[in-house]
Amino acid sequence: METETATAGRQVADVVAERIERLIMDGVLKAGQALPSERRLTEKLGASRTALREGLKLLRARGIIHTEQGKGSFVAPISQVDAGPLVHLFHSQPRTLYDLLEVRALLEGESARLAAIRGTEADFIMIRRRYQAMMDAHEQDTDIATHAHLDHAFHLAVCEASHNPVLTHTLQSLTDLMLGSVFACVNNLYHRQPHKQQIDRQHTAVFEAVTARLPDQAHQAATDHVNSVRQSLGEIEQEEQRLVRATLRLEGWA
Repeated sequence: METETATAGRQVADVVAERIERLIMDGVLKAGQALPSERRLTEKLGASRTALREGLKLLRARGIIHTEQGKGSFVAPISQVDAGPLVHLFHSQPRTLYDLLEVRALLEGESARLAAIRGTEADFIMIRRRYQAMMDAHEQDTDIATHAHLDHAFHLAVCEASHNPVLTHTLQSLTDLMLGSVFACVNNLYHRQPHKQQIDRQHTAVFEAVTARLPDQAHQAATDHVNSVRQSLGEIEQEEQRLVRATLRLEGWA
């Protein structure tokens, strides 16, 4: 029969686990991020080391965190999407990029609207930092991969300001595919000056509408931005196909 002390210890461990879960769901601790040290966690949570260890054991059993020998504990992906087939389609079927951008328009339009309504000053500081880093990189000779990551970080900061953990984690679960689409956009559009200027203006419109707490404008700006990128990539694809057909005719193949 369980002793009162053991029962109390288990209850404290449950509380510790629930508080860490909340930090993860609220985006304070992000997927893939290492948990703070044991000492820092006990200080922040006001729990004993024994209760903390029991709480972490519960989280490991639930698959919410995982531990690597010699490295520590890390936050596991919360809404793990089986992206394998999507990754294959993304690489083998170019049309998947347009489907992904369609999903991005839906997710980012709503996240921008909610961010304008619910965002705190701390959220807006983070959005401003991400926006400035992205714009500064555009003024420098920064490599394409860095551009893509900075672009994605800006959009993710807006989404986190929505304070909808499900929306945020859904977007994070698509990170690899999102980065793929952002990379494609940056690679194809940023070396074309008119498109680069248009994207910069659109990012600015999203940034200004969200931080000015204008939800309808924020929703429209974010949706227009992604749909515009989708349209521009379609136009570039058609242009390249026309070039290929013309070259084949010139060489006597058609």
